Amino acid sequence: MRIGELAERTGLSTKALRYYESIGVLPEPARTRSGYREYSTEVEDVVRFVRSAQAVGLTLGEIREIVAYRYRGEVPCAHVVDLIRRRATAIDEQIAALEQTRTELRRLERRARSLRPEDCAPTLVCHVIPRR
Repeated sequence: MRIGELAERTGLSTKALRYYESIGVLPEPARTRSGYREYSTEVEDVVRFVRSAQAVGLTLGEIREIVAYRYRGEVPCAHVVDLIRRRATAIDEQIAALEQTRTELRRLERRARSLRPEDCAPTLVCHVIPRR
């Protein structure tokens, strides 16, 4: 199938498909005599995998690694499980950092309620957020 048909069937733009090809997420397709890209039907499954993998937070670099296993004829499942575990751990760390930031913001909010704007020294931008 040509790139336009693949784009239509997968909901991606032809530009996105060319980009995926340029970074190695999609294999370089065969070309017709006139130079048009001619994709195999299997590429549609790869594109759908790419979109699903992005939806769970994997990067295009990670996805490229996964599909490279398949292009070499290997099963990537153990690698995928490791990536998912690492991604979940990173999210846990982000959540912890966000919770810490939320706690600090609530503390500043409580502090702000006890401060009077007229007591803010002219040398300070705002005394709600203390200098460090």
